[in-house]
Amino acid sequence: MTTTGQVARPGATPDTPAAPGGRVREWARKGAGLLGPRHGRHAVSADQLDALALPIGDDGVVIGVDSEGQPAVLGLNRPTPYDVVFIGGLWTAQVIALRAAATGARVAVETGRPQSWMQMVHAMGGGQNGLAVYDVGRVPPQGTSAGTPVLVIRDCGMRPPRGRVASGPWQSVLTLLPYLSPVAPRLIRQARLVGVQRISPDEAAELGRTMALPQAVSGSLPTLPDGVTLWCADRDRQYVTTQPTDAEIGLLGTPRRMD
Repeated sequence: MTTTGQVARPGATPDTPAAPGGRVREWARKGAGLLGPRHGRHAVSADQLDALALPIGDDGVVIGVDSEGQPAVLGLNRPTPYDVVFIGGLWTAQVIALRAAATGARVAVETGRPQSWMQMVHAMGGGQNGLAVYDVGRVPPQGTSAGTPVLVIRDCGMRPPRGRVASGPWQSVLTLLPYLSPVAPRLIRQARLVGVQRISPDEAAELGRTMALPQAVSGSLPTLPDGVTLWCADRDRQYVTTQPTDAEIGLLGTPRRMD
C-alpha cells in the first residue's frame, strides 16, 4: 500500500507537502475529501468475462419442482403490488401458506370456511407464528414493510367479494377459486400470476380462450394429476408438482385436487 499525500500539521512551513491553506484546501475544493488506503484495481479482460459465474437465483417460496426436477419458486414478497389467482384445491393453497410463513412472511387468511384452516392455526401456535384467520370482509390493515411482508389468501368461494385489503408494497394477495367462476376472467385480467389445477374440459376450453393458451396447454388441464399446477405469467408457462414434506403430510394429508 502506498500513500499519495500527507495531511497538514499545525505549524507546517510552506515547504512541507501540505502547508496550512495549501494542499488540504485544494483537495477539499476539488471534492477529494479524506484519503483512505489505496488498493490495486481488480480487473479482467473481455476474453475472461465468460469464465465468471455468479450464483443468481430466485427468492421466494419453493412451491414444488418443474418438469426438469428443478425447484420452482414463487416470489411473493415484493415491493410492488402482486396479485395471484389460483384455480385449484385448498390443499395446495394451504401448502403455499405454510411455506410462506416459514420464510418469515405473515399470512392472513380471509375465508368463509374457517374450520378448514383452524388445524393449521393450532399447529402453528394459535396464530402467534405468522398465520391468522379472518371472516370474509374482516381482514384488518396488516401494517406491512420490507421486514414484515404479508400474504393475504382470499378463500371466499366461487364469487369472492371485492376485498377490503388489496395488494400493495410487501403485501401480495392470492385469490383461491375452487373452479372457473363467472368472476374469474376479471380476476385473471388483474392478476400478475395465474395458477390452474385440474378442471373440466369445458372450463379448460373457456380458460384457454380467456388466457389465449395454446390448444396443447388448455387440452392438458383436464388430465393434470393431483398436486400439479400450471402457473402462467404473461407468456411464461410452467407445470409444477408440489411435493409435500413429511410434516405437511402429517398436517394436511397427501396432495389432492378436491376438498
